[in-house]
Amino acid sequence: MEDAELMFEGVARQAELVRTGKVSARRLTEASLRRIALLDPSLNAFRVVLADRALAEADARDAARASGADGPLLGVPIAVKDELDVAGEVTTFGGAANRTPVAQDAEAVRRLRAAGAVIIGKTTMPEFGQWPFTESAAHGYTRNPWDTTRTTGGSSGGSAAAVAAGLVGAALGGDGGGSIRIPAACCGLFGLKPQRGRVSTAPHPHLWYALGTVGPLTRTVLDSALLYDVLSGPADGDRWSARPAGTSLVRAVATTPGRLRIGCSAKPAVRGVRPHPEHVRAMRETARVLRELGHDVREVDPRYPDTTAAFLPQFCGGVRSEAAAMERPELLERRTRQTLRVARLAPEAAVEWAVRAGERLAVRANRVFTGPESGPESGPETGPDSGHGSGSGLDLLLTPTIAERPRAVGVLDGAGMITAMLRSFPMIAYTALWNVTGNPAASVPAGRGSDGLPLAVQLVGRQHDEATVLQVAAQLEAARPWADGRPPTS
Repeated sequence: MEDAELMFEGVARQAELVRTGKVSARRLTEASLRRIALLDPSLNAFRVVLADRALAEADARDAARASGADGPLLGVPIAVKDELDVAGEVTTFGGAANRTPVAQDAEAVRRLRAAGAVIIGKTTMPEFGQWPFTESAAHGYTRNPWDTTRTTGGSSGGSAAAVAAGLVGAALGGDGGGSIRIPAACCGLFGLKPQRGRVSTAPHPHLWYALGTVGPLTRTVLDSALLYDVLSGPADGDRWSARPAGTSLVRAVATTPGRLRIGCSAKPAVRGVRPHPEHVRAMRETARVLRELGHDVREVDPRYPDTTAAFLPQFCGGVRSEAAAMERPELLERRTRQTLRVARLAPEAAVEWAVRAGERLAVRANRVFTGPESGPESGPETGPDSGHGSGSGLDLLLTPTIAERPRAVGVLDGAGMITAMLRSFPMIAYTALWNVTGNPAASVPAGRGSDGLPLAVQLVGRQHDEATVLQVAAQLEAARPWADGRPPTS
């Protein structure tokens, strides 16, 4: 099997090939490294490639398998966004202000290794993940494999480019305002932001307070479910933890849901943003497919609350807390220094007020699911055995993922904080609300636009209900498969 075929198989199939002895972990890792060497110079997906360490880890996985060991990710190369600690490497957060390697893996990385994964390298991101464009003064532009003149989105753009181009089968990202879903949409991938607290942020108690989550970008829904089964669960010190899932997400994906009530709306949650017509058409076409699959799909007009007062203090406070750990603060980008000046206006007490405000806003936003008289936790349990369709609200909400087509690279050139924020609004107009509320939400591929770049829609679920999001995404994947699509730079 050629390198490209191996890398485009995805992690579930790669793990099966290793488990059955058809491919070794070393063969997989060498294939990944060769493709990185061949294609990454034109993409800039990786901040650092851990070639020697990865090969040694792959050899250890092969030896473990020969001794009878197993694991859901045994021998599978996976990349990690550069805000997550990898033992022995510098965690740069996308900048140049850190210099000292960390001693231990982040909890999410530790769980990947415990499941048998091989950590192949760390991927690029904008400084502290502030922007939905993967560009930084320290590491340059990350380019979209579908058109290298265009952005990957962000902030997990390096992870998205690496998976979309078949450099790895999956990569970890983080999502504090759309940073898994936005690059997934730009690069034609599946990207689920999990329920707040589903995946541990240890060694940090939180990621941007209540906003941030950790999770993978993958080619298929099954791969995402497999990785979340590995990653899920709290750790000591986590500030938030999700309600335990009632079933394995891999098992949920294999279970067809009953008839669901799905609302669809092209209305952005950010005022002043108008969605691109092709994104609206992609949403409506997806609604048609969902009706054909037997679901009750209806146009709705969600009463989105304005979450600025909750989001902005947590955003600024999150950047401040990460920047405080930097060794060379004088090397922070000009935009970041401007963010930190604004952050001084929001002391810790104001950030904690914003967290509580977000909880109140979540009650209002979740009325689309729970009905007007219910709080966000009071609707029926959902999942493969829950009897979907009961209760007073929707089971899922369908929207576009982003409002505009992926821009040309260089979006942040010369832009200060305010300009960067204004340029970011069309990218976060459908995603950031659900970081404030904590709901699971996924970007699902929906064909390609007239510019040749991917289209996507967002599925938002009830709180703590990743299972239903994954089930319906799997139905869409079966109805209009996307995983075999390969971008020109692949």
